[in-house]
Amino acid sequence: MKGGVYLDDEAPHLVRQHFALVRATRGKRQRFPENCVEPVASAAEALRRADPAHNLHAAEVMGPSRSSEGFNLYYLVRWLADEQTP
Repeated sequence: MKGGVYLDDEAPHLVRQHFALVRATRGKRQRFPENCVEPVASAAEALRRADPAHNLHAAEVMGPSRSSEGFNLYYLVRWLADEQTP
């Protein structure tokens, strides 16, 4: 299990790890609907395009995963900016 999502070794293409931009207020929230998440090609791109002043944060996420309510969700693995040195 990774970030609240069970991974299926036989179908790794279904739920994958992505670097992404997450449009949300940072807090204790660990999952985000897909309309708040934009997967990007790399961690560097996510960090370059992040704009925390407008609630757009660079992150590593797992997903998409279908919730019991029928929504596609991404689960937070880590915020990338937390690992940056000043």
